[in-house]
Amino acid sequence: MALIRAKDHSPGEDQVSRSGQPESRRALTLRDVSEASGVSEMTVSRVLRNRGDVSDSTRERVLEAAKRLGYVPNKIAGALASQRVNLVAVIVPSLSNLVFPDVLGGISEELEDSGLQPVFGVTNYLADREEAVLYQMLSWRPSGVIVAGLEHTEAASAMLRNAGIPIVEIMDVDGEPIDSVVGISHRRAGLEMARAIVRAGYLRIGFLGTKMPHDYRARKRLEGFEAGLAETGVELADKEFYSGGSALLKGREMTEAILSRTPDLDFLYYSNDMIGAGGLLYCLEKGIDVPGKLGLAGFNGVDLLDGLPRKLATMDACRHEIGRRAAQIVAGRSGSGLIGGEIVELTPVLQLGDTIRNA
Repeated sequence: MALIRAKDHSPGEDQVSRSGQPESRRALTLRDVSEASGVSEMTVSRVLRNRGDVSDSTRERVLEAAKRLGYVPNKIAGALASQRVNLVAVIVPSLSNLVFPDVLGGISEELEDSGLQPVFGVTNYLADREEAVLYQMLSWRPSGVIVAGLEHTEAASAMLRNAGIPIVEIMDVDGEPIDSVVGISHRRAGLEMARAIVRAGYLRIGFLGTKMPHDYRARKRLEGFEAGLAETGVELADKEFYSGGSALLKGREMTEAILSRTPDLDFLYYSNDMIGAGGLLYCLEKGIDVPGKLGLAGFNGVDLLDGLPRKLATMDACRHEIGRRAAQIVAGRSGSGLIGGEIVELTPVLQLGDTIRNA
């Protein structure tokens, strides 16, 4: 199920033209940077192309103004300089995480016969890396941007706001979008998982997470999870964090570490299915009674779970559908009647599997 609504617009905001773009929306130009920095357009051009004899103070003033405005140079030369290309910039944190290939698959599927071609950039969950990737992609003047998450640097947010093209932030609706957004509420996902665990009678609960603290969505799930536990007076008994990526081996290692430290835990909630699967394999190898003595749950609902000895409890993150719906917005195919400011909230489905005992 999806909730679709229009983003609230304050009086005086851009009006929509018949072409589908706000009438006052346009990409920034050299003139904007020139006026903001107080130097000529020729000087701005020299600075941004790193050419010509320009003083350090002038160079610094121009670069500061360009960054503050979100200006991105246009790499399309000559006759094409005033046009857009048929590329859609898609920026995700990782390709090794099993979630994002499914998202990209949904985007590619929807754009297949649209005349638009997706191009992908990877940020490794680093805000500065996202800013650099976005800068490079926008310089080729794509027809739209699809970017994972709602959290960006100030410079990246400025570039997105002033790109003059459809922007769709994906995966997460817990925050204020720049333009359109397609995703789920990760806080609600964590809340619902906590309620299911407590209903099943588990009270000594641990949380295990990777890519902490850079994975904002995992952090929001943890916030919702702790809020759900607090409803019945339960607190997390322990946490195990790892700043690197997700892997079966890392899930085994993290599970061994937290159980060695806090052996009376009766439930482990993992930030994703990959480390959850590693934890399940560790428990089965050690002869731990799952779900009787120890319950387990992950997040994402990836196909990997189908090959495990037991079905890990999880929550489907709607990743393929998120990709499809985002691509529809960029391609003007959403069918909602909205142009810009579209908010699509999908509802993930809790799958109890074989690792949560019957309530």
